[in-house]
Amino acid sequence: MDRLAGSRAPRCEFGLCDGSGFVVDEESAVARDCRCRRSRIAAAHVRALEARIPRRYRAISFEHSDVIDMDRRFPTQVRAVRSFVRGIEENLDKGRGLWLTGGYGTGKTALAMIVSRAAIDAGRSVAIYSCPRLLNVIRESIDTGGVIEFLDRLANADLLHIDDLGAEHRTDWVLEQLYTILNARYQDERAVIVTSNLDPLELGEQLGERIVSRLEGACELLPFYGADARRVDYAQLRGPAASATAV
Repeated sequence: MDRLAGSRAPRCEFGLCDGSGFVVDEESAVARDCRCRRSRIAAAHVRALEARIPRRYRAISFEHSDVIDMDRRFPTQVRAVRSFVRGIEENLDKGRGLWLTGGYGTGKTALAMIVSRAAIDAGRSVAIYSCPRLLNVIRESIDTGGVIEFLDRLANADLLHIDDLGAEHRTDWVLEQLYTILNARYQDERAVIVTSNLDPLELGEQLGERIVSRLEGACELLPFYGADARRVDYAQLRGPAASATAV
């Protein structure tokens, strides 16, 4: 959802202009930039970012059976995400984020998608990328000469959602790109939501303490550790006898 979508000009958030982004002096007939123009330009810049909820998660919500099961396994963490979603506007305005860390198949991505959907439904600009995909887009932007514009768009999004941080191959170039993105958002108090299979110590070894420090300063850390809900217990399917003989 785009805040600038629609056939009519959007309402000025400051009540100063007619929605055009310009204030006209009636006596001199001279137009000047309205206070809202900067935010309109920023919103236009983020239109080309990927803000699509993947098909697997389009029906996800707190009422979904998978999330209800997560609520039984991780009640404190799910409660924290619910609270974040209830205050989505204030949290984004103040640059608050979430860092969901833990094992495979514990539901981190599903909860992160609920947060991103809430931001989109609130009319906020959202960029959703897996970390490997984000780095590939940066490489493509470098090849086409548009990397500065792309990084500016990332910096202006109300919410940056990075899934699977730490899954990429570590190189100096990767570390530089991720630090640039996260540091810019940290300094500008722009919200991020991150999922990772690495705990803070492991992520520090993978990506460096500078990146972990920025995440810790901007995000509430929510740990998810438990069995992989996507994996099938094949021993149980084979029956009690097989389970008893399993090593």
